[in-house]
Amino acid sequence: MEAVVLAGGYATRLWPVTKHRPKMLLPVGETTVIDRILTQLETDDRIDDVYVSTNERFAPDFEAHIEAEGYEKPQLSIEETTEEDEKFGVVGALAQLVERENVDDDLLVVAGDNLMGFDTSEFLDYFEEKGAPTLAAYDVGTREKAKSYGLVELAGEQVVDFQEKPDDPNSTLVSIACYAFPAESIRFSEYLDGENNPDEPGWFIQWLQSREDTYAFAFDDAWYDIGTPESYLEAVAWELDGGRLIAESATIEGSEIGENVHILPGAEVIDSTVESAVVFSDATIEDCEIRDSIIDKETHVENLDLAGALIGAHTQITNGN
Repeated sequence: MEAVVLAGGYATRLWPVTKHRPKMLLPVGETTVIDRILTQLETDDRIDDVYVSTNERFAPDFEAHIEAEGYEKPQLSIEETTEEDEKFGVVGALAQLVERENVDDDLLVVAGDNLMGFDTSEFLDYFEEKGAPTLAAYDVGTREKAKSYGLVELAGEQVVDFQEKPDDPNSTLVSIACYAFPAESIRFSEYLDGENNPDEPGWFIQWLQSREDTYAFAFDDAWYDIGTPESYLEAVAWELDGGRLIAESATIEGSEIGENVHILPGAEVIDSTVESAVVFSDATIEDCEIRDSIIDKETHVENLDLAGALIGAHTQITNGN
């Protein structure tokens, strides 16, 4: 079996923090989202190769990361894009990858920016049991949230209807970006030849389930689709579980560090209150109140009250009073 980890997005909703780094490498506790996935795939004997599908801009970041972590299975498969408006769409990129890498085995496709509470081995066990296209499904809890995803309707465990981003969802069970396909069901090129939507993989699933029996691995563990500052901080909070993760080389003086705070190496927090935040390396926070915020590396903020802030790297902001 082969695996593709989707890591080609530009994460514009997380700019400026992700303008020059892939969001899949943002820290979530002691690890990153993509490392949770890569570690699981590295240890699953069913997986032969892992293709990290990324773009030309972020390829060097992933190449360096894979080498530093000592993974053996992951290898880069690079889209020829450097900007958001050049992207082929997820299905288009998958079709190109399958052709480029000569994939002819069963295939696991998983988004590198999804934090999933279940282990991919559980998902693959279920896929092997069904022997048919399989997706992971999660109850998002509200119909408003369901509008943003592919809506799944089941008869037992079989998908009997699929609607991509419906305006009026009739349930709250959605498909997440975790799919497994038997080799004969990797029909991306056939789908695209019909002039179908090349973007979201849900459109392909909607097309496929009307032609082949498709099953849903429904789970109720944690799931975070890390695409916004809010969802990223929610994932960090889930990982820290109300705790604090403070690097040994960070400096904390006269400050109150609340729940769900990650402070990275070299950062300084002086005479401040910080809660539900990520403070990157070598940032300085002085005489501030920081809540629900992301402060990027080598940033200096002073005498400020920030809530819901997203401060880019190398920024200096002071009140001036």
